[in-house]
Amino acid sequence: MGEHLDSATETFVAHRNLLFTVAYEMLGSAADAEDVLQETWLRWASVDLDTVRDRRAYLVRITTRQALGRLRTLARRKESYVGPWLPEPLLTAPDVAEDVEFADSVSMAMLLVLETLAPVERAVFVLREVFDLAYDEIAEAVDKTPAAVRQIAHRARAHVAARRPRGVVSPAQAQGALEAFQRAVETGDLQSLFDLLAPDVVLLTDGGGVVQAALSPVVGAGRVARVLDRIAGTVSLQPVQINGYPALVLRRGGEVDTVVAVRIDDDLITGLYAVRNPEKLSRVEQKTTVSR
Repeated sequence: MGEHLDSATETFVAHRNLLFTVAYEMLGSAADAEDVLQETWLRWASVDLDTVRDRRAYLVRITTRQALGRLRTLARRKESYVGPWLPEPLLTAPDVAEDVEFADSVSMAMLLVLETLAPVERAVFVLREVFDLAYDEIAEAVDKTPAAVRQIAHRARAHVAARRPRGVVSPAQAQGALEAFQRAVETGDLQSLFDLLAPDVVLLTDGGGVVQAALSPVVGAGRVARVLDRIAGTVSLQPVQINGYPALVLRRGGEVDTVVAVRIDDDLITGLYAVRNPEKLSRVEQKTTVSR
């Protein structure tokens, strides 16, 4: 029994980062991804390892099935969510940004696109396009035939392509946009930021009904600039890496108030994502407080 548990633990730890990322990309919630990993471990610990041909594939299958079940629960929860729903910000290491394709796959903008897919479509897209799993592996994970998975993958790919940012944004572009944002908020001079805003820029603020936030998208450079003008000089800003790209943590009274990420198309900011729901900021609060 001890040898079995040691072997199961070693395998699980070796693939934990992969499993967490699969769950997070499917759910957009680090807290729910961690819960999925707990459920995956409990099931994995009871498996007869001698019967498992490919341990990595088996673990991905368990994780995917657990995430699919939770995704349907989250969908019901989001129906009653107050205001816009945004993914839980995930602090990422600087080397994640160096893998541009992977950083794009976990960006706020991409996760919001994935929200528009049906649960199985989202699972297939993540496993195929992000992790390059074979169709037969994905088929086992989602209980479909390989032929059906190919069709689902094609449909999901077309759906995402029509909605994703028009080009992969470099970390340098995102960094420049965030620096302009930071200067504008700290100095109250919004002109430099206004020059970076697309005419139809959209600001989404997620307060979850817990803290004050706009209950509908704020659209247009003028309206967005006026919202930003109201917070100018009232917060301190800390540059961080969120979901693979530069972002800002806004602090009020020393505590995390908001995490802001951006979407950039054709060198202009087309989306601003402001997460204010305290339930989604606890991990950022913990890790940025320790690192300051």
